[in-house]
Amino acid sequence: MAREFRYRGKTLEELQAMDTREFAKYLTARERRYVLRNFDVIEKFIAKCKKRAERGKPIRTHSRELVIVPKLVGYTIHVYNGKEFVPVKIEPDMIGHRLGEFAPTRKPVKHGAPGIGATRSSAALSVK
Repeated sequence: MAREFRYRGKTLEELQAMDTREFAKYLTARERRYVLRNFDVIEKFIAKCKKRAERGKPIRTHSRELVIVPKLVGYTIHVYNGKEFVPVKIEPDMIGHRLGEFAPTRKPVKHGAPGIGATRSSAALSVK
């Protein structure tokens, strides 16, 4: 039995019915400041998402600092990580976070086995 999603006491439907500025009241201070100062940027991005989704085209962006608002839930947005576009499926739990948090810019280090000549001590090993 899955629990119903709530963000600061509001359901997803209530959040999606709100205006973006009205939703900003429920965000933390740093995100609220970004949303209120860049309201027009967010609204243009939402319009772009709707238009490209209707045409069936992927939504691609370099804007990693964009705060995820409820109107973006359900879209798959390809976020640039410095090398490639990483597909990010927007879910309700992501509301209030930034797009860049879900497209890591660094890969984990995978160390291989040391080869001959990798260290000074490997020079003394016998070569098969």
